[in-house]
Amino acid sequence: MTGPDTRTPSPGSRARKTGNRGRTGLAALAGIAAALAGLGAGELAAALLAPAGSPVLAVGALVIDLVPGWVKELVIALFGTNDKTVLIVTLALGAAVLAAAAGMLELVRPPLGRVLTVAAGGLAVFAVLSRSSASTLDALPGVVAMVVAAVLLTVLITRLRAETAPAPAHTGPGGATVDRRRFLAYTGTSAALGAVALVIGQVVSAGTRAADAARALFTLPAPSVTAPAIPPAASVAVDGISPLITANADFYRIDTALQVPRIDPSTWSLKVTGMVENEVEMSFADLLALPLEESTTTLMCVSNPVGGDLIGNATWLGYPIRNLLARAVPTAGADMVLSRSQDGWTASTPLEVLTDENRNAILAVGMNGVPLPLEHGYPVRLVVPGLYGYVSATKWVVELNVTRFDQHTAYWTDRGWSERGPVKLSSRIDVPRSGARAGAGTVTVAGVAWAQHTGIRGVQVQVDGGAWEEATLAAAISADTWRQWTWSWPATAGSHTLRVRATDAAGLVQTDVRQDVIPDGATGLDEVTVTIK
Repeated sequence: MTGPDTRTPSPGSRARKTGNRGRTGLAALAGIAAALAGLGAGELAAALLAPAGSPVLAVGALVIDLVPGWVKELVIALFGTNDKTVLIVTLALGAAVLAAAAGMLELVRPPLGRVLTVAAGGLAVFAVLSRSSASTLDALPGVVAMVVAAVLLTVLITRLRAETAPAPAHTGPGGATVDRRRFLAYTGTSAALGAVALVIGQVVSAGTRAADAARALFTLPAPSVTAPAIPPAASVAVDGISPLITANADFYRIDTALQVPRIDPSTWSLKVTGMVENEVEMSFADLLALPLEESTTTLMCVSNPVGGDLIGNATWLGYPIRNLLARAVPTAGADMVLSRSQDGWTASTPLEVLTDENRNAILAVGMNGVPLPLEHGYPVRLVVPGLYGYVSATKWVVELNVTRFDQHTAYWTDRGWSERGPVKLSSRIDVPRSGARAGAGTVTVAGVAWAQHTGIRGVQVQVDGGAWEEATLAAAISADTWRQWTWSWPATAGSHTLRVRATDAAGLVQTDVRQDVIPDGATGLDEVTVTIK
């Protein structure tokens, strides 16, 4: 019988373990540096040769396409309009982990690190070529990124091995050291060059796009029909309530474009194709020469939860789509228009909505008195009252394909959402915010309600499950916009829950049944909890 092994590891054994751990860490850094250099080279190539071929943005767009709908909704619910920033940060972290793994594999199991790097580059090339408007040239930046990363990874790992020298005699047999300073200089220089190339690529890319300058010089034509004047009584003076007109900078943005398309209006054109007697094509100049009309319309995203803020109201300038479709003359049997964005995104809109003379669906070129902001669709987008954006609000639009619902589907309907998306009757409490504290006495409760293309008849507020009390409605702009409301609450001390519901002009009362945003928009009543002292 023997006791526990109390032998002390030899100094050489300890040195080998320490040296191996150090080499592995340096190999991971080499992988990250090689990947950063490859991405920088790829983005620079995209800026100079193929702007649509950005490997980073192409992979991001592919991820957006492939991620399940519930994941998208969770990200939007958690981060709102910062969803793209979250995606980019997540992709960057994932790429760093993958690159580190490639470096370590190349050190211990060559050429597996290079194989992993080439596979990642192949994914970027596939992502670029999977876009509907991609050309063969667009694959070049991904190939450049892949080759640079793989070659540099090989060079750095080879250098890492070369920089490994026998250890001094006092470390024992088998010890090894690495000239860390020299190797870190190699990897740091590689990473720095990659970062510089990445920045230059972004600067060059932005500087070579004519859309920015063209928009800055563009002056909106005068409308042939101006929007009805907004009654002074349509806006209530309550701190914290949503402004009646949403400023462009504050207007929500939800779309699938990681990089905002920059379209030179001198090259833009719109085609009307499909089930029509006359195919129509027009340039931006042709569109501006038509009699443009102003209208104030509220837009909202189908991902807007109960009480959410993915909604905004603006005054738009554009050409009625019904007039354009009348020129094309849809044939019998057509019931849908599949609109396509410059980046390949599609939306399926009922033909009857776009041809409705009482609904001002337009090809918009202006928003709140200025040209469309780039992120909101410049130079041209669709604005369709009464429908959620996923079936109507195509930005950067380049085609209207007249077809049928049983023959074509669109981006979100392919992912399980309903093919038709009428906006649901809803209301929201803006003031007071949930968790607010106020003194006992009269407390102003205020918010907005909407029933697009129908209008709001009334709004009621309930306290702690009691009787529904009538709120005071501000004047209406139109049936296609939201409406502000207020209610004076005789508040008493304690914690209270307030709920709101709306009734539309047809007499429909907003339902209290909770439904998620999938597949055709949320339902339920907004509520806030406040403390009265």
